[in-house]
Amino acid sequence: MVVQNISNKKKMRNVLFITFLILTLLIGRIGYIQIIQGEELQTLAYKQQSLDRNINPKRGTIYDSSGKYILAVSSTVYTVTVNPTNIANENKEKVAQALSNIFELEYDTVLKKVKKRSSIETIVKKVEKDKTDELRVWLQENNIQTGVNIDEDTKRYYPYADLASQVIGFCGSDNQGLDGIEAKYETELAGTPGSIERLSNATGEEIGTEGEKYKSAIDGNNLVLSIDMTIQSIVEKYLEEACIDNVCTDGGNVIVMNPKTGDVLAMATYPGYNLNDPYTINSEELQTVWYTLDQSQKTENLQAMWRNKAIADTYEPGSVFKIITASASLEEKITDTDNEGEFCCTGGIEVAGTRIKCWRYYKPHGPESLRQALMNSCNPVFIGLGQKLGVEKYYSYLQKFGFLEKTGISLPGEAKGIFLDQSKVGPVELATISFGQRFEITPIQMATAACTVANGGTKVTPRLVKQIVNSQTGEITELPVEEKERVISEETASKVLSMLESVVSEGTGKNAKVAGYKIGGKTGTSEDGVNTNKYVTSFLGIAPTDNAQVVVLITLYNPTGEGGHQGGGVAAPVGGQILSEILPYLEVEQGNIDEIEQKTEVSVPDIIGKTIEEAEKILKENGLEIQINNQTEELDKKTITVVNQLPQAGINVYSGSCIYIDY
Repeated sequence: MVVQNISNKKKMRNVLFITFLILTLLIGRIGYIQIIQGEELQTLAYKQQSLDRNINPKRGTIYDSSGKYILAVSSTVYTVTVNPTNIANENKEKVAQALSNIFELEYDTVLKKVKKRSSIETIVKKVEKDKTDELRVWLQENNIQTGVNIDEDTKRYYPYADLASQVIGFCGSDNQGLDGIEAKYETELAGTPGSIERLSNATGEEIGTEGEKYKSAIDGNNLVLSIDMTIQSIVEKYLEEACIDNVCTDGGNVIVMNPKTGDVLAMATYPGYNLNDPYTINSEELQTVWYTLDQSQKTENLQAMWRNKAIADTYEPGSVFKIITASASLEEKITDTDNEGEFCCTGGIEVAGTRIKCWRYYKPHGPESLRQALMNSCNPVFIGLGQKLGVEKYYSYLQKFGFLEKTGISLPGEAKGIFLDQSKVGPVELATISFGQRFEITPIQMATAACTVANGGTKVTPRLVKQIVNSQTGEITELPVEEKERVISEETASKVLSMLESVVSEGTGKNAKVAGYKIGGKTGTSEDGVNTNKYVTSFLGIAPTDNAQVVVLITLYNPTGEGGHQGGGVAAPVGGQILSEILPYLEVEQGNIDEIEQKTEVSVPDIIGKTIEEAEKILKENGLEIQINNQTEELDKKTITVVNQLPQAGINVYSGSCIYIDY
């Protein structure tokens, strides 16, 4: 009996010990969960019970300078997501099948997402309303009220596809700007996301009476560019023709600026690309072998396509740069414009034991004034002027004109001039710089420096964005014109413009003449690198010379056509074509009326709302041609109507001009 009592007591002690041990472990576990894991588990519980979804704001609209033409806009699309835990098990396969059918997705992939143990899964992004309407009907018919979400989203759209593509840039799938204006002004354009917060229990039923909390997205601000839609269209038309006709293997670019404000009225690079499809290469040759390229090769080619050569690529300007040498020499009073016989071209000049030839060494120019030397583009004269200026003084003008720094244009990826360090410049190096070779600058640097001459001697900063418009209040913020220091006197600028007018009227720039207007200009031809057998040909135009309204710089890379590679024969005609349409459009007053050719002006008729067939007939009767934008297939011209036109009705253009339409 005693033995049995001892045994029972022992059993009770063991039970009590085990119970105490279990309680201790439970208390320890509870303490660990509460203290150590408390914050983490609270977060997980919140995620499980709250179904937060972001609402993407509409990205700001980008307009041309008139504020009428939309260059980039965000349209409403939809994103479909699911909350797998809130879809009943018996409905999962049915939901997955419906989603895959409606949005043309792989069923197995969708099913994995629907069955996944997570709070939210994205099924499809940026789909049109008709598709989501179809889904809404299906959900209603099948009485599925939780677990499938349809939220508003935005998609970036570029109405003019490839117009000003390297300037505007494009967005990624997350609506973030990746290049051009889209990237540079991301903060202004992006807006602030909103959200939808919905509290629920494990079965998806709402907790409490608040239901969904909706926080509106704040749309991005709008931008008004300095780019003029009509001028941009004119520029792109003639640039494309020039690059094709002259077989420019490396493309080309054109910059048009208002010299008084620095406004960039047009900036075009050829070839462009479709902003609505920026990952499709624009080269037919590359398209045929695209599948054979590895990812690094594809990336390299795409980046080259997106590259804005006008600001990111450097080149030797050649004889166009003689404008700078002439300006510095006149400002320092080393010479004057019309000192007859002041210089003498013998076909070359000896510099530190090296003979540097004139381009017309075989038939020297002989006695010349500075005006004649610029008209003839005579290298020895400008070498001599460089020698008189000296390295230190010459480099001070390079700095003043902005060649030793970036222009500050509001685009990503701008480069700056590449010059030898001043301490390393010897007589030969100074000689080559004086006539525009053996250094490199960007086209935007050259165009901006020309604006300094054109506006009377004051440096300006290129401006691409004129206004920022607040999407909530409509308040307009003007981005000021940044006028900088005086570089040369008005007297010097006037003298240079007078000489540039002579270059076009009598010199190497004759092919840029526009009847009725005083055009100034300078041609340029240079090697594209050393021993490459490639050339860069260019033309710089200023018009009109007595009250400059525009500066135009045409740069063509490696023209290999029958017309050769000289600036006067290849680039100058393009300058003349562009100016012949831009100047009337800007309503620049004509001079030299007696010289005007029999080329009449025509007021553009209103063809919006007309069928394409009717529009063609109306334009033909007025001596104008038609060009259909973004035509990818044969159109029924009898039924399809015109919804937009460039130039607008009422604008005066020359007969034979092309009118661009959208349908």
